[in-house]
Amino acid sequence: MEKDTDITKVVRQHLQMENFFTGGFMVRSNKTSSESHNIEHTDNKQVKAELEKIAEEVRKCAKCGLGSLRTNAVPGEGSQNARIVFVGEGPGADEDAQGRPFVGRSGQLLDKIIANGMGLKRSDVFICNIIKCRPPDNRDPRLDEIISCMPYLQRQIELINPEIIVALGAHAAKSLLNNNLPIGQLRGQFHEYCTGIDRTTIKLMPTYHPAYLLRNYSDDNRKRVWDDMKKVLAELGLAVPKNQRKPAG
Repeated sequence: MEKDTDITKVVRQHLQMENFFTGGFMVRSNKTSSESHNIEHTDNKQVKAELEKIAEEVRKCAKCGLGSLRTNAVPGEGSQNARIVFVGEGPGADEDAQGRPFVGRSGQLLDKIIANGMGLKRSDVFICNIIKCRPPDNRDPRLDEIISCMPYLQRQIELINPEIIVALGAHAAKSLLNNNLPIGQLRGQFHEYCTGIDRTTIKLMPTYHPAYLLRNYSDDNRKRVWDDMKKVLAELGLAVPKNQRKPAG
């Protein structure tokens, strides 16, 4: 990633331009009253519809060269009410084939972390990537590809409005936080992610990518990810699952 490029600023400019031409997009209401049940029901339907609209845009996207190389775009999937959004780097071969995020070996490990380690279901969270199409030979995403694709992710995050973002791996963390610190220095502590000017920040926890754990499998690395997820659970006021007092995976 180029140090002199402020990805957040550039992407925000792209997003503002898109909003200008498309008329913007809906965000959830913060109303709390006797009408809250009906408001929440309506908002849920609207958020789901907007997420599906973004997914359709992603599937048709040809903003960068990856659009002509993909088998399937991978917009992301999960609950529109997710309290946690997991963000990876980009799709791999299995994801490109199926059009779904984290369905290969890394995805199977992530599922274990979510279910066994956190006591949640995959359908409780939202899972996506920085870029929505697979780079050739799983190479690192280029800066122009990240800048082209990030507005989709920003819109998804703003619509879902999660309490916590979990950045899976160095590329996701660096892109979201716009810095070049190694993942070993970033993980283990909460950072702040801001979706835009005058908007509230969202807590962001960087941790190791499941693919890294598969390549560098050790009790120490498992424990580091486990410690990160325990901090996420504590921040959300959720208890550690009774059957999980050690790292999952």
